[in-house]
Amino acid sequence: MTRPIGAPCWMDLLTSDTARAREFYGGLFGWTAGDAAEEFGGYFMFFAGGAPVAGCMPKVPGMPGTEGPDSWGVYLSSADAKGTVDKALAHGGTLRDGPMDIADLGVQAIITDDTGARIGVWQAKSFPGISAFGPVGTPSYFELITRDYAKSVAFYTDVCGWQPEVAGDTDEFRLSVLKDSDGETIAGIMDGAGFLPPDAVDQWQLYIQVADTDAALARVTELGGTVVQPGIDTPYGRLAAATDPTGAPFKLVGPAGEGSA
Repeated sequence: MTRPIGAPCWMDLLTSDTARAREFYGGLFGWTAGDAAEEFGGYFMFFAGGAPVAGCMPKVPGMPGTEGPDSWGVYLSSADAKGTVDKALAHGGTLRDGPMDIADLGVQAIITDDTGARIGVWQAKSFPGISAFGPVGTPSYFELITRDYAKSVAFYTDVCGWQPEVAGDTDEFRLSVLKDSDGETIAGIMDGAGFLPPDAVDQWQLYIQVADTDAALARVTELGGTVVQPGIDTPYGRLAAATDPTGAPFKLVGPAGEGSA
């Protein structure tokens, strides 16, 4: 399958405790952790089945962008990172970092979209990002939760080249999705105006595929994480939300019906 330009292609964790992150995600998803690269500030990769699946960056006191809570970041593919940044600025976004060459791997930039959500841009050179999406232990879906749905859809259409399809258009469920060349849904923009807490900001979320959502939630607790939302069956699978031991949020998706609905 071919993933379109603008599709999620990489994710990384900004954490205050890399040792706990290695233990937690290894124990939960079976990821193995590579060596920290001192030339990249201690950045290292997680691997699933021997293939890169995510990055991890330790927080460094005083480093711009590390003052907030521990969190996962999502990157969208670009054929021209500078061009994407220019479009983002022209459509109300702001530049947080870059664009910058990351050795011979690619060009990276971090922007804030026009509703305040942080999103990365990745122009691949020798490193394309995640190679497998959907098998157990890999991401299967990415979603922006936003208070201003129409504005967000327009931004990602104009800036990142999305050609979204409307999957729902009611006050209870309003969602536009991005699909790959095989028609598989790979990312979405969800209207969160009706359920986001007053202090919540627009944010990108990632979903990791698991074999059994409820068993994975039990393992989250065993490893020191927190269950935020128990498993619930939906037309898209059994979904749940959790945080790792230092508070970074993520979501799980597994086959529907394996636990109590």
